[in-house]
Amino acid sequence: MTATLIDGKVVSDKLLLELAHHVRGLHLRTQQDPGLAVVLVGDNPASRVYVESKKKACAKVGINSYDYRLSEADGEGALIELIQHLNGDPDVHGILVQLPLPDGFDDQKIIELIDPAKDVDGFHPMNVGRVWQGLSGFKSCTPYGVFELLRHYEIPVEGKHVVIIGRSNIVGKPLASILVQRGAGANATVTICHSKSENLVALTRSADILVAAIGVPGFVTAEMVRPGAVVVDVGINRVTDLNTKSGYRVVGDVDFNSVVPVAEAITPVPGGVGPMTIAMLIKNTVESFERHLAEE
Repeated sequence: MTATLIDGKVVSDKLLLELAHHVRGLHLRTQQDPGLAVVLVGDNPASRVYVESKKKACAKVGINSYDYRLSEADGEGALIELIQHLNGDPDVHGILVQLPLPDGFDDQKIIELIDPAKDVDGFHPMNVGRVWQGLSGFKSCTPYGVFELLRHYEIPVEGKHVVIIGRSNIVGKPLASILVQRGAGANATVTICHSKSENLVALTRSADILVAAIGVPGFVTAEMVRPGAVVVDVGINRVTDLNTKSGYRVVGDVDFNSVVPVAEAITPVPGGVGPMTIAMLIKNTVESFERHLAEE
């Protein structure tokens, strides 16, 4: 058996095309466009690449992209002042502060300063709480992308056992909150595993759907996967590879080559969950824009 590849690039391209058509319709009706402000502090190469990908996605859909760059030397005060300005800017419907922030900046404090109505990353405690309660709120982009991938590929979730390796506030916890809800594409039984979990292999082998989100290259091996399970690899890790021009290659948290013969379906890295994260950010921004229009 060879696993079906769950292609996030194909799904995200389809979603962005649909959003572009929708945004064109909104523009014809209102003569307005959504606006996304992306704030990058410091000069992290990986963050720079990610920010550029978001700008390209905005351009595809017809979203105005506002790019703000601060140096570490500008300090947290400058970032706070910028966020307060963006909260009050009527042309900005989504605010994204690229994480992690440099040392000396308080990530959680900054997240909580963003207007929840513009928190298109879905990290503000108000949005996190509303999603947990099954209420309307912006879903965190990576978990939302996983949800949409499973839905697109018509992978059954209702009644299935989903095991998530990783309890971060970015992936593990919010994904559990999405999949455990009553509703289409959800109704799962969810187990979250972490560094203190005992009998980890027994837990992972009980999964119908196994999600790896721990940031350890190749952590999930074939013996941890029940034959016929669906494996979602959220990990994005740079490992040294002197045979490449860059000197590194990107791999996931799953030992892909050993797991492919065991799993029924699997997301590759790159090209799996990553493109969906950006697509869901764009979707949240369009949703924020529509809420703004409804309030006018």
